[in-house]
Amino acid sequence: MSMIVNKPVLGFWQLWNISFGFFGIQVGFALQGANVSRIFQTLGASIDDLPILWIAGPVTGLLVQPIIGYLSDRTWGRFGRRRPYFFIGAVSCTLALIAMPNAPLLWMAAGLLWILDASINVSMEPFRAFVGDMLDERQRTRGYAFQTVFIGAGAVVASFAPAILTNVFGLSNTAS
Repeated sequence: MSMIVNKPVLGFWQLWNISFGFFGIQVGFALQGANVSRIFQTLGASIDDLPILWIAGPVTGLLVQPIIGYLSDRTWGRFGRRRPYFFIGAVSCTLALIAMPNAPLLWMAAGLLWILDASINVSMEPFRAFVGDMLDERQRTRGYAFQTVFIGAGAVVASFAPAILTNVFGLSNTAS
């Protein structure tokens, strides 16, 4: 026998807070999409090598998301169900985003792409479930709309990064 629990109705800023992480997640995905091919080419990959190097994303998502979803549904601890995954994914993603452009060898950059993609997925899957956990059925659509806004905003901001790095900071945006 299951109990129906009415969750409190959350206000604008509470919805903002439980959804804002998607901004960071999408920044990671968009930075990856906008810059990884250039990093690979700088390290010697030909244009014909790029598709096999990019296989990391779909394969990683296919493997990591269901496992992390399963685990985060069954994790309970001092920091809650989902928060440990947010933290581990965010820290790993940050380290990979810092290390990848500085990788000295192509195979290292390719490995860092796998780590980056896995890290993003470790954060993303529990974040999707977090909104469902926190919101009453009446507010879920609004909560998912907040997520969608942050996904779009993160993609736009991060997609401008190459232009900003080139035009403001004078960094080259072409492989040597």
